[in-house]
Amino acid sequence: MKNKKHEARKAVVAPAARSAAWPWVLAVVGAAVVVFWAYGPAMHGEFLFDDNFLPFALPNAATPLRAWIGQIRPVLMTTYWLNWRISGDDPFSFHVLNVIFHYMTGALVFLIVGRLLEWSGAQESRRRLLAGFAALIFLLHPVQTESVAYLAGRSESLSALLAAAALAVFLYRRQAAASWTTVAIIFVLFGAAILSKEQAVVLPAVLLLTDYWWNPGFSFKGIRGNWRLYVPLAAAGAAGVAFFWKLILGASSFATAGFGIKDFTWYQYFFTQCRALFVYIGIFLLPVNLTADWDFPVSRTILDRGAIFGLLALVALAAAAWRYRRRFPLASYGYFVFLLLMAPTSSVLPIRDPIAERRLYLPMLGLLLIVVDLASRLKLDRKAVAAGCLVVALLAAGATRARAHVWNDQLSLWEDTVRKSPNKARGHVLLGFAYQIGQQYDAAIREYEQAARLQPATQDLLVNWALACDALNQPDLALAKLNQAVLLPPPTSVSPANVYAQIARVYAERSRWAEALHALATAEKLDPQFPDTYVYRGKVYLNANQVPAAIQEYQRALAIDSTLEDARHDLAIAEARLRAGH
Repeated sequence: MKNKKHEARKAVVAPAARSAAWPWVLAVVGAAVVVFWAYGPAMHGEFLFDDNFLPFALPNAATPLRAWIGQIRPVLMTTYWLNWRISGDDPFSFHVLNVIFHYMTGALVFLIVGRLLEWSGAQESRRRLLAGFAALIFLLHPVQTESVAYLAGRSESLSALLAAAALAVFLYRRQAAASWTTVAIIFVLFGAAILSKEQAVVLPAVLLLTDYWWNPGFSFKGIRGNWRLYVPLAAAGAAGVAFFWKLILGASSFATAGFGIKDFTWYQYFFTQCRALFVYIGIFLLPVNLTADWDFPVSRTILDRGAIFGLLALVALAAAAWRYRRRFPLASYGYFVFLLLMAPTSSVLPIRDPIAERRLYLPMLGLLLIVVDLASRLKLDRKAVAAGCLVVALLAAGATRARAHVWNDQLSLWEDTVRKSPNKARGHVLLGFAYQIGQQYDAAIREYEQAARLQPATQDLLVNWALACDALNQPDLALAKLNQAVLLPPPTSVSPANVYAQIARVYAERSRWAEALHALATAEKLDPQFPDTYVYRGKVYLNANQVPAAIQEYQRALAIDSTLEDARHDLAIAEARLRAGH
C-alpha cells in the first residue's frame, strides 16, 4: 500500500515539476538565441586592432602551448590557444567562445543579483523577474560589445566570468563562515581571474564589502568569521603586488599603462577619472555615441576641466549611499561595488587611454544593482514591470546588434571612430590603413595627412603613407616619406631595418639596382636578422640574372623565418632557372 501511495505521489509531482521547469528552459534557450542574434554581425568579423599582436595572429602561431602561456595572462592565452587549435586563423571559433563566456557571465549575474535581492528584502514575486532583467541588460547592453565582439576584449570578459563565479560561490555558501572547501574554490577562481587580467585583484575588497554589508548586516562580525578566506587572500594579494610592481612601475616612451608613463602622472590620471566615471555612468544609462577611441581630454590639475566638481560629486554620492545604506541597502551597496570594480582602471594607475568602454564590463554589475533596487520599489503591477523590462531588453538587443555591425571589420570600425572622435590622430591612422588594405590609396593618403596635422607623424605612419604613394606610382613622394621616416625611432615591434628595406623596394621596382643594394646594405647593418632585407636583395639579384647570389639571399631569409612564402616561391623560381641554365 505504501509503495502504491509513493508511486501515485511521484506521478502527481513529477509532471508538475517538469511543467515548472519548462519556463526556465525556454528562458535560458531564448536568452542564448537573442544574445547570439545580437552579436551575429560580428561572428565572422576579422582580427582588429590589438588582435593582430596576439599570438594567434602572428606567423609563429604554431608554437606549442607552453610558448603561449609563458607570456602574461596564461589562462587567457590558453583559451586563445584552444581556439587556434580548433580553427587556426579563422576568427569564427574565437568569436563563438567570446559570446559563450559572455553568456555564462550573464547567468552568474542572474544568480548574484537574485541572492542580493533576497538579502535586501525585495518582494519574492519580483526577485526572479528583476534578476532576469539585470542579466538580460548585462548580456545585451551595447557598451559590452567592445568586450565581446573584440577578440582582445576577451581578457575583460574571461576575467569577469571567473571573478563573478568566485563572488557567486561566496554568496551561495551554506554557512556564514565559509568552509575550507568554499575558500579553496574561491581562491582558485580568484587566481584564474587574475591570470586572465590583473584588474581582478580588486575582488577581495568586494568580498570584504559584501561581508560587512550583508553578514549579518553592517557589521565586522562576518569578516572576522571568514578569516579562513581573508588571510590567504591577503597573502596572495601581497605576492601579487610584488609580482606586478615592476610592471606598473616600468618606464618607457612606448608604455601604455603604469606609473612609469613620463607625461601622465598618477594625480593627473586621478583628476581625469573624477570626470570619466560619470561618462561610464552616462553611457550605461544612455548608450549613444559609443566609440572605440574616446577623445577625452586630460585634467592636468584639480581645477582643469571641472575635475573638482567630479570629485565632489563622487564624494557626495558616496556620503549619500552611506547615509541611506539601511533604507536603500542594495542601491548603496551597488554604488560602492561600482567604484571598487572600476578602481583598477579608473583611480590612480595611469593608462594612456583615459576611457575605454570595455572597462565597464563587470563594474556594470554595481549599476545594475542600483537599477533593480529602484525598480523593486515601483508601485506597479508585476505584468507592467515585466513588460517594461522586456521592452528595454529588446531595445538593448537591437542597439547591440547595430554596434556589432560596426565591430565586424576594420573599415566600419574606424570610419565610425573617426566620425565620433575626429580630433584623435590614431583613428585616422587606422582608418587610412584600412583603406590601404582595401586598395583605396587616395582615401588612405587623405587620412594619413589628417593624422599628421593632428600630431607629429610617427615612423610607421610615414612608412604606410609612403607605401600608399608608391601604389599610386608616386615614387618621389614615397621616397620623401621614407627618408623622413629614417629620422624617427621605430615602433617597438618593428625592426629598424624595415624603412631601408622599403626604400630598397621602391628603388628596385624602378630598376634602380645600385640605390636598392645600397639601402639594403644599410638595412643589414641595422638588423642582420631582418629577413625582408635578404628577400628584397634576392629579388634584385634575380632581376639582374645573378641567380646563384639570389638563391643564397633567399636561403638566408628562410633560415631566419621559414614561414616566408614570398621567399620560398622566389627561391623555387631561382632554382628552376639555375637548372635550366645548366
